[in-house]
Amino acid sequence: MLMKARMIIAASAIATATAGCSGDGTAGKYTEVGPRPDVLPVMLNKELPFRYPPSLYSRKVQANVTLRVFIDQEGQIVSESTHVAETSGHASMDSAAVRGSGELRFIPAKTRGQAVAVSILFPVYFRHPEAPPLPGDSVIGRKAETQVPGTGQ
Repeated sequence: MLMKARMIIAASAIATATAGCSGDGTAGKYTEVGPRPDVLPVMLNKELPFRYPPSLYSRKVQANVTLRVFIDQEGQIVSESTHVAETSGHASMDSAAVRGSGELRFIPAKTRGQAVAVSILFPVYFRHPEAPPLPGDSVIGRKAETQVPGTGQ
């Protein structure tokens, strides 16, 4: 069973610029290719394109994959340049992250108002909805325990 990304995977940033679940929508961490752009790329995807490997999902395996992606001046991922910068330790999870990255779309980065190509680190967090949070995960968004009014319970 392939699960939709928005239910089980989050993409976020390393450092201050974020993708996926961020408030401002900027993507990744700029790390090379000339001077830093004035405006970082902004992800356009409403749903993340990553698919949890079924064998790992059924075992509730959770991990992170960090990709190095190159976003061209049109905001498209140059797929042949995408590679795993930090492995999850699971080949199928790493492959799922690389495959899904080709469907990412961005408003390109800009320098002095002109679109520029950039290389960023793009983390993909595979999380199972029934597994406990991993160390360092935020519990924001998880269902809070509720009390019955007037009972103190």
